[in-house]
This record gives sequence, structure tokens and C-alpha cells, in this order.
Amino acid sequence: MEKIKNGNEIIADEIFKKQNARDYLANERTLLAWIRTSIGIMAFGFVVVKFSLFVKQISMLLGKNSTIPQHGYSSLIGIFLVAVGAIILILSYVKYKRTEKQLSNESFQTSSTLILSLTITILFISMLLILYLIENTSKY
Repeated sequence: MEKIKNGNEIIADEIFKKQNARDYLANERTLLAWIRTSIGIMAFGFVVVKFSLFVKQISMLLGKNSTIPQHGYSSLIGIFLVAVGAIILILSYVKYKRTEKQLSNESFQTSSTLILSLTITILFISMLLILYLIENTSKY
């Protein structure tokens, strides 16, 4: 026969279910934040590539060979940024599923690997962009 729960056990079950729902919803919000981050990085990479093409087209329209010295780095940087955004999207989904499984098993372990790798990658890209800008502005 089923055991009849008293009032305290019912309240404890409701509190556990609400807390469990909060954890799952927080995990989903975190995934959505990572998706926004990856979309932003990919959009920035797309803009970098398209701006390079825009400068080339404007210079041809004006009848000049090149208004700005081109080394082809803009396209590489833009493609790299789009690739980084896609990788972040995949890794964030893997992290979401891993966290979901840990929450289901009540064995959650914190991990900052994705955050650390994103920070290092963006720092590396920033340094490349700074070097690229220094190289191109020093010629003027």
C-alpha cells in the first residue's frame, strides 16, 4: 500500500520541485546567454569580412587602386571570429546538457572551463586586432 504523506512531507516535496525547476530554468537562461554571445561574435566576424569587401568596392568605384593598404587579414580575422562563435555555440550546448544531467542526478559540479577558454580566445583576438591596427595606422 502507498504511504500517505503528512502535511510537512507534501510541503517539502513542493519546495524541492520549485527549487529543481529554478535550477533547470537557470541552466536554460545560461544556455540562451551563451547563444547570444556566440551570435554576437559571429555577427562581428561577418561585419569584419563585409567591411573589408566594402572598402575594396568603394576604392574600385572611386577609380583608385586601393585607398587603404590591404593585407587580407580582415577576411581571415572575420572567418576566425565566425568559427569561434560556432565553436562557442557547440560547447555551450554540451555544457548545458552536462549540467542538466548533473541536476537530474543531484550531483552538480561547477566548471569554469568554457568561461576561461572564451576569455583567453577573446584576449588573443584582441591582441591580434591591436597589432593589426597598429601596423595599419603607423603607415599614415
